[in-house]
Amino acid sequence: MADKCSDCGSVSLSHDYTRAEVVCNQCGLVIDEQIVDPGQEWRAFDSDQSAKRARTGAPIKLTRANKGLSTEIDAFNKDIRGVPISAQQKSQMYKLRRWHKRTSISSSMERNLSIALAELERTSSMLSLPSNIRESSALLYRKAVEKGLIRGRLIEHVVAAVLYTTCRQYNVPRTLDEIAEVSGANKKDIGRTYRFLKRDLGISMPLTDPIHYIPRFASELGLSGQVQEKATTILDKAIKQGLISGRGPTGVAAAAVYIAGVLMGERKTQKEVADIAGVTEVTIRNRYRELKDRLGLDIPNA
Repeated sequence: MADKCSDCGSVSLSHDYTRAEVVCNQCGLVIDEQIVDPGQEWRAFDSDQSAKRARTGAPIKLTRANKGLSTEIDAFNKDIRGVPISAQQKSQMYKLRRWHKRTSISSSMERNLSIALAELERTSSMLSLPSNIRESSALLYRKAVEKGLIRGRLIEHVVAAVLYTTCRQYNVPRTLDEIAEVSGANKKDIGRTYRFLKRDLGISMPLTDPIHYIPRFASELGLSGQVQEKATTILDKAIKQGLISGRGPTGVAAAAVYIAGVLMGERKTQKEVADIAGVTEVTIRNRYRELKDRLGLDIPNA
């Protein structure tokens, strides 16, 4: 299949599977026709129909130690017709399941992965992280295992550091304090492991943008979209003037949300905002005064 237009050389192409054509968006030339549609040719209106008509298995899942590719012996104790099996067959199946479980985790690496990925799923669930973050975290943990970077370190610390790293990479607003609280690990140990993984895996980490915390803080405080928009505008001005340099992103974002709430008539107390953001009221007051004075904000009775 062509990757650029043979007439004008443009690489902006549209694949129209309805007409089975590849069309150049620049000059309109039909580059190819009668192309093959790689999509499914059947329709499904519910999950049952989709499961019956699909001819492929489930996708690979990095969050499972065997990537979801191994065979499992279920514990239903019924034959192919759904009839319960005898007591002797139940005993045989129990032994088979036990030995199957033992042989599926034969090396120390597989044993480590089975424990670590279960912990990763638990922590991710408590942090309400989406599936793409979990998969990326599992991939990063596997890389650390392959390079031997986890030897001598607690699994909980490495898992928490991997989750924090992935959240930073994907701009998901989760603080180190939150991850430490959920994982039960010490914040300093997680931070030390994070820096170690970042250095040895050559990870380029972007700076945390406080704007990413605004929707979350505003939502948990029950504030409207107008408050979020106002807080974003305040932070944009603060970033352009270099006011957030050396400041914690959560504290700056919380102060912007507090100011926006006051300006838009949806006032929340400094304590309420501080509790949601995981910072102290003193931090909110200090960041509030800095933003007010440096940006020249007229805040009534704040």
